[in-house]
Amino acid sequence: MNEVLLRNLTPSVLAILVRRGADFAAAEDAVQDALVEAVRVWPADPPRDPKGWLVTVAWRRFLDTVRADAARRRREDLVNEEPAPGPAPAADDTLRLYFLCAHPSLTPSSAVALTLRAVGGLTTRQIARAYLVPEATMAQRISRAKRTVSGLRFDQPGDVATVLRVLYLVFNEGYSGDVDLAAEAIRLTRQLAAVIDHPEVAGLLALMLLHHARRAARTAPDGSLVPLAEQDRGRWDTASIAEGVAILHAALARDRLGEFQAQAAIAALHADAPTAEETDWVQIVEWYDELAHLTDSPIVRLNRAVAVGEADGPRAGLAALAALDASLPRHTAVAAYLHERDGDLATAARLYAEAAQKAPNLAERDHLTRQAARLNARR
Repeated sequence: MNEVLLRNLTPSVLAILVRRGADFAAAEDAVQDALVEAVRVWPADPPRDPKGWLVTVAWRRFLDTVRADAARRRREDLVNEEPAPGPAPAADDTLRLYFLCAHPSLTPSSAVALTLRAVGGLTTRQIARAYLVPEATMAQRISRAKRTVSGLRFDQPGDVATVLRVLYLVFNEGYSGDVDLAAEAIRLTRQLAAVIDHPEVAGLLALMLLHHARRAARTAPDGSLVPLAEQDRGRWDTASIAEGVAILHAALARDRLGEFQAQAAIAALHADAPTAEETDWVQIVEWYDELAHLTDSPIVRLNRAVAVGEADGPRAGLAALAALDASLPRHTAVAAYLHERDGDLATAARLYAEAAQKAPNLAERDHLTRQAARLNARR
């Protein structure tokens, strides 16, 4: 395998796809998939025309993505922007596709990645960001998953836990504003809750409803992010909050705690506070302790450090943060916030500026840049 050849061919293949009508981001994603396939195929079967081979494979990947996006948009057209409360409507085939892509022959992580790519309509870059891995690593994982299921009959549905993980990640991408899939994820989770009586299914539905209830208040008229503490709580959807809390209470009463129920309990405590100052941070830290025990997730521990900073003071939060890997996404932003709370404005301004450079999207980068400018103006 001539890796130098691949690197040299990449710009020209990318340019050809763009000339054919592919937008740059989609073309990059398609070329990355083609490079992964080349690494797999070429050692045993080198092509006579490497550039032509890459163009053909990349263009096919691009067309697959276009078709997946078109299918996703058709599914989104089936629902209103805001999901209606109450019983789920009759099921369509989308939820079945989620189960079939969660094939028993795949590991849970590979099944999630494949389903997000093939059914959820997310890009390899978005999936990689959700899993905290490099894009090339995720491209290889998806490619391996495709090879594993190639030629298999999709008549063995996967397990509920994998499908819940997919729905959760699809919702998170929609909720972030990168792809408008939050309502679709809620719709499918309602369908799942209607046919599967499991407290974690209910917990995920409650979590989605409680987060989605704050959606209207999350951005200002100019599109900038509004932090939770500064949101106009009068704009929160009280009907969705009431429904989410009721679903959560019923799930918790069954005494089979899972991670989605724990996350929903944290969201419910935020929703229950009339003002940011009245938030029960002590109880939120306790729920984060439960969640960390269930998942051992570094992101959970990062969020717990924020909660500790609110409950026990910023220095306690910084002590909790010091035990975590500084390369974690948003670690620098959390450090900036806690240093500001501790009165160290110079350090906080510097860290906000550093965090802005690492931000995963434009809205977050703009918000962190404004935070740094605000503190610099006060010094």
